Amino acid sequence: MEKEIQFKMLPEQAKNEGFIKNKLAELSGFDSAKLNFHWKKRSLDARKKEILVLGTFIVSDEVIVSQDSVNFTKSNVASKKQLAIIGAGPAGLFAALRAIELGLKPIVFERGKDVRSRRRDLAKLNKEMIVNPESNYCFGEGGAGTYSDGKLYTRSKKRGDVKKVLDWFVHFGASSDISIDAHPHIGTNKLPAIITAMREAIIEAGGEVHFNSKLTDIFIENGTISGIEINESTKFDFTQLILATGHSARDIFYLLDKRGIEIHAKPFAIGVRIEHEQSLIDSIQYHGRLNDDYLPPASYSLVEQVDSKGVFSFCMCPGGIVAPCATEQEEVVTNGWSPSKRNNPYANSGIVVSIDPDDISINSEDPFVCLNFQKQIEKKAWELAGKTQRVPAQRLTDFMQGKKSVDLPKTSYQPGTVSVDLTELFPDFITVRLQKAFKEFGKKMNGFLTSEAVLMAPESRTSSPVSIPRDRESFQHVQIAGLYPCGEGAGYAGGIVSAAIDGMKCVEKIAEILLIEV
Repeated sequence: MEKEIQFKMLPEQAKNEGFIKNKLAELSGFDSAKLNFHWKKRSLDARKKEILVLGTFIVSDEVIVSQDSVNFTKSNVASKKQLAIIGAGPAGLFAALRAIELGLKPIVFERGKDVRSRRRDLAKLNKEMIVNPESNYCFGEGGAGTYSDGKLYTRSKKRGDVKKVLDWFVHFGASSDISIDAHPHIGTNKLPAIITAMREAIIEAGGEVHFNSKLTDIFIENGTISGIEINESTKFDFTQLILATGHSARDIFYLLDKRGIEIHAKPFAIGVRIEHEQSLIDSIQYHGRLNDDYLPPASYSLVEQVDSKGVFSFCMCPGGIVAPCATEQEEVVTNGWSPSKRNNPYANSGIVVSIDPDDISINSEDPFVCLNFQKQIEKKAWELAGKTQRVPAQRLTDFMQGKKSVDLPKTSYQPGTVSVDLTELFPDFITVRLQKAFKEFGKKMNGFLTSEAVLMAPESRTSSPVSIPRDRESFQHVQIAGLYPCGEGAGYAGGIVSAAIDGMKCVEKIAEILLIEV
């Protein structure tokens, strides 16, 4: 017999299996000697001085407590019907895995390199400030997801089968804790091995994964996809094409526009990445409780409406690192990530301002209006940084006062910082909103507004500035049959889990067309 039991406990009690078992025996009425249990959900409540863990458990007086995880199941699809997937990020990889599960053969084309080779290019970017436009933090096996911390926060049932995504991550090597925690996190250091295992499973099942394979053209006949060109040389015939190229593949947007395929400007967000010492964030969030083995490095989530626009924290990374995420040499872009232990001395987060097309141009019908604005900011940052991959930076209090910092604290950003008055980088409507929001954030988190906090800019790749419209029912492009715009790059996802779900959904729609039962 099984029961579901929920109760609150202190963080140190949550680490004590004996305490938990005795408490569950008390609440369930089962004999503790025969009781078996496993965690179902776990969350931390630090809103009050007494910090508590809310635990939900499945309890049984039988020897085996059932686990309802959904493992990836594969079959040999080498000779099955084919579909093309452009991009090996979360959307593309999960689309390929779902295709195999449904009996379709996925052929994945990734412009970048495999994870191991990709690391060499990241080292050059960090140490020598050399950007490889095809292999960087955004492009390559795993896409931007490989180096975006591995936060798996999407819990909306409306998006699709979140549990299946988490279970598959566990199947390929992630900790089972991600299926339990309210804010699951894998860690950038662990993701490469997981991504590699996914790729190996795709190939072992008869699918294909091609690296250094850039989509350079799309062929259309009678309003239907007929094929693609890779690396400006090789043509492949496909009638089903999933476009999962991510939010930074600008050349794809230009290609679609060139081929007369409808795209739209899309609202996005832009701002800065702020870095504090992790100990300060811990002290603020945990009411002065520090150096505690029972508590994880603290995070935060901030949002404020300023002059009718949202200003909010984005991709908060406890114990993390600020990374150079440019995809071209003459631009500067920041993002953040954390290792699995989140044990670096700094905490960072994007703080960004929502932007609509009509905020920056009277010609808001131009599909590239937001993309062009994004590019202008990134190019200007590169110029302000001395035409290098160092990052324009400013102490938070100096930014609030509108003055250039005389010096800068040490940061986690490896290429280095350049002291810049960030009001020179952003137009007033962004600067003023950021300043007003930081003032309010300082009220919400006493100590947040400090001279030791450093702003690095820009944080500009929060989401795609272009959307690729598709039919709500079929998931196909509104004009082109067989073309499935997918994931963040098309405007239909906002993180690893939602992108993975979108990839799987696109494949399920293709399976319906190819008369395969879903």
